[in-house]
Amino acid sequence: MLLQLFERAALLLIILFFMIRISSVRHVLQKDTQSPREYAVITLIFCLFAIFGTYSGIDVEGSLVNVRIIVIMSGGILFGPWVGIIVGFVSGIHRYLIDIGGVTSVPCLITSIIAGFVASYIHLRMAKSWRWLAGIIAGMFCEALTMLLIILYANPPELGMDIVSKIAVPMIVGQLNVGLIILLIQSVESEKENIAARQAKLALDIANKTLPYFRSVNPESLHTICGIIREDIQADAVAITDLRNVLAYVGFGEDRYSIHHEIITDLTKEVIRTGEFKMSNHAIHETMPGIQSLLIIPLKERDEVTGTLKIYYRKASKITYSLQTMAVGLSQIISTLMEVSRVGEMKEMANKAELKALQTTIQPHFLFNALNAIGSSIRTKPDRARELIVNLSGYMRYNLELTDEQIDIHKELEQVRNYVEIEKARFGNRLTVEYDVDEVVVQIPSLVIQPLVENAIIHGILKEKGPGTVTISVKDRGNAIRIGVMDTGIGIDEAVIENVLNERIAAHHIGLFNVHKRVQLLYGHGLTIRRLEKGTDIFFDIPKETS
Repeated sequence: MLLQLFERAALLLIILFFMIRISSVRHVLQKDTQSPREYAVITLIFCLFAIFGTYSGIDVEGSLVNVRIIVIMSGGILFGPWVGIIVGFVSGIHRYLIDIGGVTSVPCLITSIIAGFVASYIHLRMAKSWRWLAGIIAGMFCEALTMLLIILYANPPELGMDIVSKIAVPMIVGQLNVGLIILLIQSVESEKENIAARQAKLALDIANKTLPYFRSVNPESLHTICGIIREDIQADAVAITDLRNVLAYVGFGEDRYSIHHEIITDLTKEVIRTGEFKMSNHAIHETMPGIQSLLIIPLKERDEVTGTLKIYYRKASKITYSLQTMAVGLSQIISTLMEVSRVGEMKEMANKAELKALQTTIQPHFLFNALNAIGSSIRTKPDRARELIVNLSGYMRYNLELTDEQIDIHKELEQVRNYVEIEKARFGNRLTVEYDVDEVVVQIPSLVIQPLVENAIIHGILKEKGPGTVTISVKDRGNAIRIGVMDTGIGIDEAVIENVLNERIAAHHIGLFNVHKRVQLLYGHGLTIRRLEKGTDIFFDIPKETS
């Protein structure tokens, strides 16, 4: 009898084994929570199993040795009260109705209902790792209770004792199958971790391939990104949208979409509105003929929905748990990359705006000094004044042509020479300027040398009695070009150096601070400023790979 009971339990295990090989069933089992519809289907399946267990039972003097309690206990422990209690009531009432007045019908009704509640309690209170053992113990308890009720309910009691003596051992020992069923189903659930690991690796691989294209987000780069995603997940089509329009679409039906094609599906609009992903494994919309499965995941920046990632398949039931897990993780990576790209673009724009602002503070500062020099020469040395006007006009004309792009260093040095000629006219023999320039080809930001020369003259040479020398150097140092301005003046105050390096603007050293800030923005490091025994040395290096 015990072997026959295990045969019926084995049949149940075999049926379950083949069921969980079906992808849609595995998808339901691997979900963290099931929908009411899915719970209803699971409940129906276990009710049928329990009723089948009753009909396939072994008749022993009016009693049935069967697997009904095994089914009730397994269903309740695995899926909770929805399944356990309902299956307990349905199978218990069914057992009673097919044998009304039978010696075991009422005890079986009572213990079936109790088994449903006990299984539900274990599901709610017991850790998953111990549920299989708790199920075996609880199943044995319920069957032992059944034996006791049979003895109490039977008339005469000797009949009950006779039945129990024959069926007690196989019914109680047979509850070992509860543990086997629970472990079988839980093995499918536990695959979620392995699936998540594999899909996380796939998402990271895709992110690694698409990373270069996020450096500049535009329709072309997004089209390439969609193509990479489509190929790696073997989708029929992939799209990326913002809140209103389709930004990129690759794959089946691509000819129906153009850049900035307006979003028309209600499912996409719902994802944007709720911020929750949506999926469908059946035909979606008449505007997408041929598409059977669709997954839409929101893209978020700072918890605000900024668009969606859409994955299409032409076959039904292609959106599995593993694909869903991977796509959600991938969407989070894409959201982060798009946010980083946007922040990078904003930073670049801010840098350009700041560089432009710094230039505009330098230009009037230099112009004021130049006009003073010309004004002082125009009566006594008109020829010299005309030369200075030519120098100034050349400088200003060049200045009007400046862009955010870097310029050749020789053009910058020409501007410095124009400036120096004006300063020489102002200060005469007190100022000597020397050039120590290697033959280099390098691009530099505009107006970074002239303010340093101005600082050396105004705050160095002119603060010292007697003549002084300013040396402008451009030296090739192998892996970098060093640009420096050194003077033999009074020497810079250490407090000024500290203010510049700590980005505190000193009223009389705006030009020096501006150059330091611009060089820092462009190359990641600012000026090196050193006070010499006699004078000041200021320089900065431009790495050759950026020149």
